[in-house]
Amino acid sequence: MRLVECVPNFSEGRRAEVIDAVRAAIVSVDGVYLLDVSSDADHNRMVITFAGEPEIVGEAAFRAVEAAATLIDLEAHNGVHPRIGAADVVPFIPLRGVTMAECVALARRVGERIGRELALPVYLYEQAALHPERRNLAVVRRDPYEVLRTTIQTDTSRLPDFGPALLGKAGAVAVGAREPLIAFNAYLNTSDVQVAVEIARAVRESGGGLPYLKALGLLVNGMAQVSMNVIDFRKTSLFTILEAVKGEAARHGVIVAHTELVGLIPQSALIDAALSYLQLPPQTRDLILEKRLGEQTGDYHEVLFE
Repeated sequence: MRLVECVPNFSEGRRAEVIDAVRAAIVSVDGVYLLDVSSDADHNRMVITFAGEPEIVGEAAFRAVEAAATLIDLEAHNGVHPRIGAADVVPFIPLRGVTMAECVALARRVGERIGRELALPVYLYEQAALHPERRNLAVVRRDPYEVLRTTIQTDTSRLPDFGPALLGKAGAVAVGAREPLIAFNAYLNTSDVQVAVEIARAVRESGGGLPYLKALGLLVNGMAQVSMNVIDFRKTSLFTILEAVKGEAARHGVIVAHTELVGLIPQSALIDAALSYLQLPPQTRDLILEKRLGEQTGDYHEVLFE
């Protein structure tokens, strides 16, 4: 089976009826596999993960954007996470039997259709970008919705790749193709959001910190949160990231109270973190019981010990 993953982020994390409607739009497409739905009220954002054959996933993504654009009004929206649209970002990720080039083509087809049929401004980002500077999502999302309403009409650098140069209540959509990304958050034992802001600035790549790491400081559930996107866990591991955050936290006299994932994570990222923490060599991967059994039997399953 040829598998593409799609992990769209929507600007709604509070109204259950809207979350359910966007989810329903996705599963209305035959052959799509719904893998996860995560939402957060403070971020006022939801992340849905689904997979399937490329064209099936493309159709499901379009229907989800259509539902979100109908149900989410950004003029009435507030939350701590940056956003430019009701359907804020729609990335396609190759999983199995599909190349990145195919995901780029899929992203561009879906983006063009969103602009044409839904009359929404569309920005292509990451591998699908038509302009080099838009490979970085932070550049695409430089102007939040409230600012983009003006700059999309007055600043030629903000012209969309598809759709009208006019922002309505559903905002714009960033559509892209990328490698797997891990959304990893660290909560601090303080409500001082400025501490999280300073830690995020120190650890992220743009601040001279760790490569392949983006980070923001936010206030979530009354706790300062370092909100992070791990762009390539194979280059910068979760273990390395958490150690860096802990080190910066200590400088500010706070500690990491707990962490969380938003959405799904590749198994190998967790194994890498465990090996680093235990100071085991990389070849220890070959000593995993389930891996050996799977290789010998052709049937991989987790072994449950009760």
